[in-house]
Amino acid sequence: MSLPLPISPSPPPLKTLLLIFLISLALRFWNLGQFNQLVFDEVYYAKFANNYLTGTHFFNVHPPLSQYLIAIGIWLASHFPADADITNNLTGSLRSTISYRWLNALTGSFIPIIVGLIAYQLTYRRNYTIIAALFAACEGLFLVESRYALNNIYLVFFGLLGQLYFLISINKNKIIYLTISGLCFGLSASVKWNGLGFLLGIYLLIFIAWQKKLVDKYLNWVSKNRSNSLINDPDNPNFWSRITNIQPALLIFNLTIVPIFIYSLLWLPHLLINPEYDFFEVHQKSWSFHQRLGNNSEVHPYCSPWYTWVLMIRPMAYFYKTKQTEVGKIIYDVHGMGNPLLWWLSTAAIFSLLFLIIIQFFKQHKWNNQNNYLYSFILINYASNLLPWIGVSRCTFIYYYMGSYIFSWLALAWIVNLFLASQNRLYRRVGITIIILAILAFIFWMPIYLGMPLSQFGFNLRMFLPNWI
Repeated sequence: MSLPLPISPSPPPLKTLLLIFLISLALRFWNLGQFNQLVFDEVYYAKFANNYLTGTHFFNVHPPLSQYLIAIGIWLASHFPADADITNNLTGSLRSTISYRWLNALTGSFIPIIVGLIAYQLTYRRNYTIIAALFAACEGLFLVESRYALNNIYLVFFGLLGQLYFLISINKNKIIYLTISGLCFGLSASVKWNGLGFLLGIYLLIFIAWQKKLVDKYLNWVSKNRSNSLINDPDNPNFWSRITNIQPALLIFNLTIVPIFIYSLLWLPHLLINPEYDFFEVHQKSWSFHQRLGNNSEVHPYCSPWYTWVLMIRPMAYFYKTKQTEVGKIIYDVHGMGNPLLWWLSTAAIFSLLFLIIIQFFKQHKWNNQNNYLYSFILINYASNLLPWIGVSRCTFIYYYMGSYIFSWLALAWIVNLFLASQNRLYRRVGITIIILAILAFIFWMPIYLGMPLSQFGFNLRMFLPNWI
């Protein structure tokens, strides 16, 4: 089943996206100041951010951008009064919990909108745009990561912006958007090195586009018949050609030189405050740290290898506290885990797209599905953010999957969109059921995303797999 692009693309559903944004914003700022302490890796990033404000020397094994942003949030919040109940000195200075969390919450609220706009730039389909944004808003791990002073939400935010502006640049044929794309990729890498996975996906798409052009030229020379092309794209014939229409020199400058320049430039404030190591020494020491770090439960009880992420076998607790009351034990738990239903269905959707492409190729010996450009974008970016972790020997965690996970939403949203557009009533009902169940599952697991009080029974009900605890 496939859908052609609209002849006259309608504008994106901005009102619906705004509503999704407002709901995401409300969830991220709800009771943001709770737990007047440092939660999970706030013991590093909130402290490091405050060190920039106080001029305290420190060493960090990750690039500095996320700490800069958290520091900006702290500085801005310091100009407003704070309740003593949400104030502590655990960062090294007297700070409110909201001061080092609010900018993360705001940034994370935009991710569903960016995901929706990427879906729109790929297909110009309003329904697909809305479904993709809705799935992004119903994801628990991203909600948790947005509510605390952590760094992964910035990595994803800038990486997705880089992809969005790349699509806008080829759709509108304006180089300024390509420059902004390269800038965003540099910002993503300046949060963590694995932010380069978003840029790697674009490199691979460019490589395929040029291979397609060369193959088409050869086949036209041989048979003068484009239908024999190994990468035939009747649905969106200009997607690949719009990429190759950009001069290679402009691609190299904007997607290589610009990210390197931005990445290098952003290290300057850190090196000025921490002059113990120069640019190359700090990278050498960071690399050595990651190489020396082991990979077993003794290093961290929530270590999980990359192949377990696709099934969410080992999510992790970010915060756990119990309180005895008259009615029994109350549990406050913040779990870094996704929406199980959305997670598993998205994984199934990714493998479904891969299966369809492989079966089609071996049956027809050519790649002529009307939606191959969309499948290519989703699968290549999914693999670019996941497969590099195969070679990593250090302890890894499920939140490293966030970069890949986004593209599995796009896969699931497209399949649901196909179901809803089908003439078959059963397919339409299945599509609606998936959307409803994803929302209900998000609501059911919301207490462990927001740290709401649970009874022992309520907690056990949500942690029904032993590896989740």
